[in-house]
Amino acid sequence: MQPIPTKTRLRAYLSTPRRPRFVVELALIALSYWVYSLIRNAVPEREHLAVDRARQLLDLEKTLHIDFEHSVNHAVNGVTWLIVSMNYYYATLHFVVTIGVLVWLFHSHPGRYRAVRTVLFLTTGLALFGYFLFALAPPRLLPDAGYIDTVLVHHTWGSMASGDMKNVSNQYAAMPSMHIGWSTWCAMAIVMFARPMWVKVLGVLYPMVTLLVIVATGNHFVLDAVGGWITLAAAFGLQCLVNGRSAYRFPQYPPDDPRAATEPRDRPAEPDRAHVGAAGRGRHDDDDDSRRERPQREPVEVSSSP
Repeated sequence: MQPIPTKTRLRAYLSTPRRPRFVVELALIALSYWVYSLIRNAVPEREHLAVDRARQLLDLEKTLHIDFEHSVNHAVNGVTWLIVSMNYYYATLHFVVTIGVLVWLFHSHPGRYRAVRTVLFLTTGLALFGYFLFALAPPRLLPDAGYIDTVLVHHTWGSMASGDMKNVSNQYAAMPSMHIGWSTWCAMAIVMFARPMWVKVLGVLYPMVTLLVIVATGNHFVLDAVGGWITLAAAFGLQCLVNGRSAYRFPQYPPDDPRAATEPRDRPAEPDRAHVGAAGRGRHDDDDDSRRERPQREPVEVSSSP
């Protein structure tokens, strides 16, 4: 018996759903976020380069007629309760919703958890390259552009890169927007796996509202959001290469979970007989055709008289 190649065993291991372990996952999430924050904030704050790029990005948006950040920023800032709520939304839901979706997947979809979590990790990791290679100032830090830093104006704690927290966070890491990347990741998981329709609707609305918030608070340009979506798409592609299939094609439960026996299975598609060639025909198919083509004998009357 020949030994199984290491590459084949690794591919089988990565494509097989396995039960996640709480302590391991908690440690991975904590370690990943710590490394992400450390690297993100260690990126040199190249202010002049970041501001120049922000001006170039704004010029591109004007060419594309999508430069509505200034109008939204000023319009929402005029409604105090709304902009203050958005400041807190920007500061908190980014973490709360993402962690909530991870916990939900861990408990209700253990067979899919690892693959879907891998997409989130890859998205976050790829974003670091954007921060290193494309330092970009947010709209609120663009001099003489007229954008309002809503956290400073309304004295709310709404951004790690505003107010008192600006000295401990890199302010020129706006591209790509991980608020958009993470919220869209959450939305896709909710839409794909949640059952109640109202939950799916909330999932769809979440990244839409997040886009409005990041623009209204002056923290991102519209194209920063596009960068977040591109980063997420690239992460999905890498995850498919790593696991051998999409995260959404994993079963809800791993094979060793008792609930896996009750999980509905997809029925295999029926082959199209019109496109099945003679080489693919089996013995039973030939028997069926011969029975259909064989002429039926007429019944013979048998007389009952002697």
